Amino acid sequence: VGIPGLQSSQLWLAVSLSAMYIIALLGNTLIVTAIWMDSTPHEPMCCFLCVLAAVDIVMASLVVPKMVSIFCSGDSSISFNACFTQMFFVHLATAVETGLLLTMAFDRYVAICKPLHYKRILTPQVMLGMSLTITIRAVTFMTPLSWMVSHLPFCGSNVVLHSYCEHIALARLACADPMPSSLYSLIGSSIMVGSDVVFIAASYILILRAVFGLSSKTAQLKALSTCGSHVGVMALYYLPGMASVYAAWLGQDVVPLHTQVLLAALYMITPATLNPIIYGMRTKQLWERIWSYLMHFLFDHSNLGS
Repeated sequence: VGIPGLQSSQLWLAVSLSAMYIIALLGNTLIVTAIWMDSTPHEPMCCFLCVLAAVDIVMASLVVPKMVSIFCSGDSSISFNACFTQMFFVHLATAVETGLLLTMAFDRYVAICKPLHYKRILTPQVMLGMSLTITIRAVTFMTPLSWMVSHLPFCGSNVVLHSYCEHIALARLACADPMPSSLYSLIGSSIMVGSDVVFIAASYILILRAVFGLSSKTAQLKALSTCGSHVGVMALYYLPGMASVYAAWLGQDVVPLHTQVLLAALYMITPATLNPIIYGMRTKQLWERIWSYLMHFLFDHSNLGS
């Protein structure tokens, strides 16, 4: 149904979400293209950034086009199987993203605290192993949750009071007690995100100790600038994400329904929109590649036209 209680703002929401989605698609596609087409050997951070950009495209594309369709044309129908497929991949993508942020924090720790061992530690095999571990962890977490929710008996209303097929909104439609799946989701996401945040915080504490031990002020500022952009990306992901999870858990008596749904929608699109700006554009080498490809593309086309 979109965002219950905000029907009068649907046009404004559709325009805002469309603009954010276009920025997310363009920014993340530019990052993926620039890294993919670069002939030089890729740094581990660039590979992780490429995967993060791809996951952001998937996350935004899973929910925003349907939301805009609801706001603009009122097309709010979705099949049973499509709804549960959307639920599975939405939550899978968010679980993969938290793992990626952890690996990127580890990359920065090795780069700053153990620079001489960087290429020996972060080999292609290690990077592949981390990527597979992240994916397997996400699938292992999501498969039981999807099974529990999809096997609940649905014999009442078929109106999902949300802007996409979010699992708590779906579980509340069941004719049985949704507490087991809701509890599994809350505990599982808290353990997964909580452990990732602890390890990320430990990495940055060690990074800060190393940075403030540097004799050069220029080197200190450069390291802090790089880490600052990473922390900004993580705050964009974790703060709205955990606010959304706990707001849904607390229910409408504590947090109004439209606030819950709006939080969940912004959680899906805001990081994807701002990540390329904060992360990609703060990486000078990546920005130079993107600018070079854009200039090459524009001048090639102008020469062909003339």
